[in-house]
Amino acid sequence: MKWKKLSVDETLKTINTSINGLTNSEAQKRLLEHGMNELVEEKKAGPIQIFFGQFKDILILILIIAAVAAYYVGDTLDAIVILIVVIINAVVGFIQEYRAEKAMEKLKGLISTEAVVLRDGQEQKVPAGELTLGDVVLLEEGDNVPADLRIIESYDLLVDESAMTGESLPVEKHPNILSTDDHGTENMAFMETDVASGRGKGVVVEIGMDTEIGKIAEMIQGEEEQTPLQQKIAGLGKTLGLLAVLVCSVVFVLEYLQGIPLVETFMTAVSLAVAAVPEGLPAILTLTLALGMQRMAKSNAIVRKLLAVETLGSCDVICTDKTGTLTLNQMTVRDARVNDPEMVYTISALCNNATQSDGKLLGDPTDASLLIYADENGYNRKEMEEKNPRLLEIPLDSTRKRMTTINQIGEDRYILIKGAPEVLLQKCSQIGGKNGICSIRPEDTDNAMEDLKAMTGNALRVLGFAYRKLDPEEDLDGKETLEKDLIFAGLVGMMDPPREEAKQAITLAKKARIKVVMITGDHKDTAVAIAREIGIANGEEIVALTGTDLDQLSDPEFENMVDDVRVYARVFPEQKVRIVETLKKKGHVASMTGDGVNDAPALKKAAIGVAMGSGTDVAKESADMLLQDDNFATIVKAVREGRTIFDNIRRFVRFQLSTNIGAILTITSSSILGLPVPFNPIQVLWINIIMDGPPAQSLGVEPPERGVMERPPLKEEIIPRKNLIRIVVAGVVMTVGTLALYYYLLSGGADLTKAMTMAFTVFVMYQIFNVFNCRSDGGFTNKFLFIAVGASFLLQLGVIYLPFLQGVFRTTALGAFDWVLILLIAGTIFISDWLIGKLVK
Repeated sequence: MKWKKLSVDETLKTINTSINGLTNSEAQKRLLEHGMNELVEEKKAGPIQIFFGQFKDILILILIIAAVAAYYVGDTLDAIVILIVVIINAVVGFIQEYRAEKAMEKLKGLISTEAVVLRDGQEQKVPAGELTLGDVVLLEEGDNVPADLRIIESYDLLVDESAMTGESLPVEKHPNILSTDDHGTENMAFMETDVASGRGKGVVVEIGMDTEIGKIAEMIQGEEEQTPLQQKIAGLGKTLGLLAVLVCSVVFVLEYLQGIPLVETFMTAVSLAVAAVPEGLPAILTLTLALGMQRMAKSNAIVRKLLAVETLGSCDVICTDKTGTLTLNQMTVRDARVNDPEMVYTISALCNNATQSDGKLLGDPTDASLLIYADENGYNRKEMEEKNPRLLEIPLDSTRKRMTTINQIGEDRYILIKGAPEVLLQKCSQIGGKNGICSIRPEDTDNAMEDLKAMTGNALRVLGFAYRKLDPEEDLDGKETLEKDLIFAGLVGMMDPPREEAKQAITLAKKARIKVVMITGDHKDTAVAIAREIGIANGEEIVALTGTDLDQLSDPEFENMVDDVRVYARVFPEQKVRIVETLKKKGHVASMTGDGVNDAPALKKAAIGVAMGSGTDVAKESADMLLQDDNFATIVKAVREGRTIFDNIRRFVRFQLSTNIGAILTITSSSILGLPVPFNPIQVLWINIIMDGPPAQSLGVEPPERGVMERPPLKEEIIPRKNLIRIVVAGVVMTVGTLALYYYLLSGGADLTKAMTMAFTVFVMYQIFNVFNCRSDGGFTNKFLFIAVGASFLLQLGVIYLPFLQGVFRTTALGAFDWVLILLIAGTIFISDWLIGKLVK
């Protein structure tokens, strides 16, 4: 951005305009040449195209095939349920994909509609979209800045840039301050910011997509990257799909070669296809994430994107704002070194323009902190002003660096001043104290400067306080001449203090091996002081970089040190994107907080973008999660929930795949061994319903593991090595137990219906028992698990003993001894899992 480095004359010359603006004819010519001053959207797929695009996912395609297979087997109900799951997933995916367009619409809605410009030397109102390069725009209090402007005149011009940067304090603008680096913006006003006070003129130097907000618009229109869970589920879907096709083909060929009728062979193959694919996985995944979202909402974390809940569980770096997130976002007096407390309280109350209404503080944050400071010490501004009315005010400005009021206190008039200590001390000839007022000595000045140094060293914003009683004959018209022979009353230091809960949350994050990184637009010293106080670094030297430092580092240099940096100060939003991308290159799963429009690209780039509830709509639309209370501790709570959810996803994947492998091996092995298939197609679908139904779903609401926040973030796959071994062993145990019982009954002369009923029931009991192997070690608090297991067992009894269902499932009633045999064999699943737990680490 070259404009801020050019003087006013150089800017006007470069852009070929004058301080009186363009002529109407030249403006029209430039409008044709450079185009409209508006944000342009990329051409996107329409709603119908986006919706049908959801069906390209491999797991969704497998589910559709499974639904067709279920329909051909004759299970219309299962086919309908599968299709409902497919449609729900498609709708959720459609809503998420549409978000980028909503974010873009929010940006377009922000743009100013009209602007006052100088054309042909006259003031004119024109639509903001018709502004062009070289137009001179007039700015007044309350105006929205309609394009990127280089300020050419200013009169106490303050611009509120909070919508862009998230920083709450307005920025003073001066035409003659030139930027020495890439980030100084004192002579620029950006599109979509607001004039807080004062007035000025600016020449249009960038329009439309070339403005700062235009660059942001371009960045947030890009495609969203897949979350870790999406990648893992997609990989799992492809693997299972290939496995299903392979196994079904083998079984079909084997049975056909054995002379089994083609229709029966086909029915067995397609029923196996249904069993091989965990079509309940997306539904249980959605249910688990949705329940997690509900729990997080109660903790003030609103998740806008289901899969973002799980991503938090993998998070190992939290990049967080300072103001309002780690701190209270309220300036507070933290240190006072005063000689004359009564006068300091009086000045704090009377030389102050902040007000308090319905518990809310209005006005400058520094004034607000002094208002509270005075009030807490019994000096209420409203009451004091009624007794001691203000006669005159000389406002604070950047040149004077002080605010002055003259108040009637009793019979006398007093001049009360607060401002930069080094400026006030030069105007003081006396000092107040316990022993009354006496002449100020050099050592008094030295002591005050030492105090000032110590306080600023603690990142405090320090104000000096001074006063004097006016002589009756002194004229108030000579304002500046009144500020002399002042009595120094003391120093007061303020800062935005850290949240107590943020300190505790950072301690918890460290236990969970999560690195906390502070990113702020504030000064480096202030940021480091807060970082040290809240424990971001454990006693070691805090590595801090400013935005300028960051710009001087090459990509390889920054990559080498990014893991060590704990504080980024005076950082601009485009640099946040670089930080996120570098962390990603290093293999980190990083969350990023933000609240301004220009935070949107970084929020979108991060593995999980976290917007403040008090932030801009554009930031919220680009984020995955909103913090309603703007509190860092809420992020850490969300991480805990994310870890619990990922653990639960692993649980039901383990449970379902155990059943998948068990069913595949049992049917395939029976074909290879030349035995009749132990399950008919309807029984296979019933096993599938048990597998995908209440028991599996109950695993999605298991309580957290013990020590869930005392372990490193999980970087493993959705099926880690230990779980994979357990899945395979469980599948083998189910196969061996089922086929051994089946073969024993057939060789003992039992009829086929009895043998199939026993094999079918022992396989179902394996699933019911295996649920307990997959549960959390966090205690028996999940009542849904016991309800689900009880319901599944009762349903299985119905299938075996109810005459109507016996006909449907081709089962027969079992005796007491049969049940003893079934329970003993199914119980081997507990022994095998216990052995694996002991043998495999």
